[in-house]
Amino acid sequence: MGARILFIRTDSALAEEIVRLAGLPHCTFERASGAADALQRLRRRNFDAVVTDPDSGIEEDIALLGELRAARPGVPVLLLAPAARPEDVIEALRARVFACFTAPFEPARIADMVRQAVESADESWRAAIEVTSADTDWISLRLTARRVTGERLIQFMAEMRDDLPDAERDGLMAAFREILFNAIEHGAKLDPDKVIDVAAIRTRRTIVYYVRDPGSGFDRAALPHAAVSNPPDDPLHHADVRAEQGLRPGGFGLLLASRTVDELIYSQLGNEVLLIKYLV
Repeated sequence: MGARILFIRTDSALAEEIVRLAGLPHCTFERASGAADALQRLRRRNFDAVVTDPDSGIEEDIALLGELRAARPGVPVLLLAPAARPEDVIEALRARVFACFTAPFEPARIADMVRQAVESADESWRAAIEVTSADTDWISLRLTARRVTGERLIQFMAEMRDDLPDAERDGLMAAFREILFNAIEHGAKLDPDKVIDVAAIRTRRTIVYYVRDPGSGFDRAALPHAAVSNPPDDPLHHADVRAEQGLRPGGFGLLLASRTVDELIYSQLGNEVLLIKYLV
């Protein structure tokens, strides 16, 4: 039996595209006409994920979240909203929402998160991101060293930086993603019992990301899995190294990060990183 997704007042064409792009075998979906209808459907049968009304605000969706989980405690909920302030995203994190998206919606990105929500059936995702301290300009978190957790956090962080032009935000998130995934994959070695510390800080003139992993650090001059270490005559050498080590495709992130942000600073051991972008 395939996965079953519940959409609340979502346009049928958007729902169909999300399900198609998710690529889940035999996946089906239902569309609820509103919150009351969604609750009735959840009480009658199980769903593997719920996608909220794209026209409702995050505050309204979080209020609904408690009722949804009372009907089905373990169901992952993905919030779609017209807009979000940083404090709204923080509340979504605290409420253990699976992911948050604001208009204009990217069906492929939503579909990827729907797929990951369905595949995270063990419910460990619910405790995977802990907000340890937060206001609109400084948020500190701890997260478990799993790829799905990293992807979820990046989506939340992208929504918090909706005040940047799209190209700048995309570049900044790509740099942050590489640093975060280096911490998850190399520092914590994908051990879900280990945690990564992350802070995101906004000042009047800068955006700063801090990432600390539990590893013993590394020699920044010896990173054979990263494009920054490629010899001039072999620009794809790192791809062979990554394949041999069983790592995801990539490795250009450190090179990208160094060119996208204004400062990339490592601690002496190499297990703490600061990404700094100046605001013009």
